[in-house]
Amino acid sequence: MTTQSKSSDSGWRGSAEGWLEAAYEGLIESGVEAVRILPLAKKLNLSRTSFYWFFKDREELLAALLERWRAKNTGNLVRQAEGYAESIAEAILNVFDCWLSPALFDSQFEFAVRSWALQESRVADEVEVADRARLAALTEMFERFGYDGLSADVRARSTYLTQIGYISMNTREDALTRMQRIPEYVRIFTGQLPQPRELERFYARHGYAVQAPTLVALGAKSPLQG
Repeated sequence: MTTQSKSSDSGWRGSAEGWLEAAYEGLIESGVEAVRILPLAKKLNLSRTSFYWFFKDREELLAALLERWRAKNTGNLVRQAEGYAESIAEAILNVFDCWLSPALFDSQFEFAVRSWALQESRVADEVEVADRARLAALTEMFERFGYDGLSADVRARSTYLTQIGYISMNTREDALTRMQRIPEYVRIFTGQLPQPRELERFYARHGYAVQAPTLVALGAKSPLQG
């Protein structure tokens, strides 16, 4: 008897989270057409009927995928923008945490959902809603630090659309290059250079432990200096 037969005969049905994770992996790897019940059942080594213990149909599974995307990518970005910061430079560094931490923002998921949106208008509507929420949070962040309405709006758009461009173009940068560019991005988006202590905190929480020319140029001590 095959392993699949054993799992089917035993009545083991997996879990809602297991099916959702398999759907997520299929979306990331091959697009929304890969998110179908039979291929997912084979991947999980489960019977097709076990799916219906957790989801009414494929549409409900796809809705759960979108909810997972909203909760992670939009939810975390908004929270980071609303988080405490001493300055606008530190606030934007909090947002940059999303671009560097997959635990906060899943860029592959973002790319996959935006690709999906090109095929289905209802998903395009979801993406539009997410974009508005994210831009609103970033605009409010700039306004909180004294930028007027137009300036806050343009800076928010510049910050956000730059990152969406990174994702859409599937841009690849090595960690050193990206970290060295961070202070200049902060200056462009906010009009201010981050303080050395703000950069040090940012670098530290991302495990950046090589000598940072940007810190030295700002008159700060490198993380490797005694």
